[in-house]
Amino acid sequence: MIESNIWLIGTGYMAIEYAKVLNALKCDYVVIGRGEENCNKFFTETKVAPKIGGLENFIKTNPALPNAVINAVGIEALTESTQQLINYGVKNILLEKPGFGYPQELQETLELANKKGVKILLAYNRRFYQSVIKAKEIIEIDGGVESFNFEFTEWSHSVGALQKHKAEHENWFYGNSSHLIDLAFYLGGKPVEMCNYKKGSLSWHPSGSVFAGAGITSHNALFSYIANWESPGRWNLEICTKKHRLIFKPVEKLQIMKIGSVAIDFVEGIDYNLDESYKPGLYLQTKAYLSCDETNFVAIEDIQQNIADFYSKINS
Repeated sequence: MIESNIWLIGTGYMAIEYAKVLNALKCDYVVIGRGEENCNKFFTETKVAPKIGGLENFIKTNPALPNAVINAVGIEALTESTQQLINYGVKNILLEKPGFGYPQELQETLELANKKGVKILLAYNRRFYQSVIKAKEIIEIDGGVESFNFEFTEWSHSVGALQKHKAEHENWFYGNSSHLIDLAFYLGGKPVEMCNYKKGSLSWHPSGSVFAGAGITSHNALFSYIANWESPGRWNLEICTKKHRLIFKPVEKLQIMKIGSVAIDFVEGIDYNLDESYKPGLYLQTKAYLSCDETNFVAIEDIQQNIADFYSKINS
């Protein structure tokens, strides 16, 4: 496992959560931040002092190339900072989702990464939840997924009031809803056929507010989805095998309904300690990245394909 010469880019909420994990893993890392206020807040939370002044200024000091980089800056700066890292010669990046401010930025980053031989993995940490790991075991034992449904309703009454960069609000579907959508298709297979419906808009998310659709996946599983950002709701994912209905509501905990019963119980024997001690999924995700285990990650080229295959269709 990579334990030294790691760069953590950013000093916001996600960077703080990564620092907690890196501290627990006893890694040697440097934090690169921009503004003094955020850097001071980061130090208060983690007891690690960031390099102030931003990535561009830090690179000008000609530091040795890192063994690994975690890029956890705000969504509006993901593209610029990632391209700066690539051009400096970094070869190994864990990039916070969605990996861009606007989808059209992705192609340029992907072309640059391919030209320079850079591996970029996207940090969809829900794939590393203890609940998801257990669900995968049950699905395999049961013989696969037969059908699934999910809801990615967002709380527009509170999201719209948040002080966010315009790019983050306008691309909330990619930056936030994609977390659950990715998880659904990770467990049930990618869509090969689908129909999509959408209506409405919000002042801060003009591309849509009510979504519905259905289809069939590469695992021959039928699926449906719904989301109404103008009505009450919450994220929900239900996976059906021939023996069980697996219920993620909330996603962090796994509940189960057995064939022949309508009783819903929490699955026994799951150790949630890591997901309760750190931001859920982040400890195992970070450890896998530093161990060069790409098994459960989404590569940047896969994100581009996923946008074409289903994200843009759901949100178009």
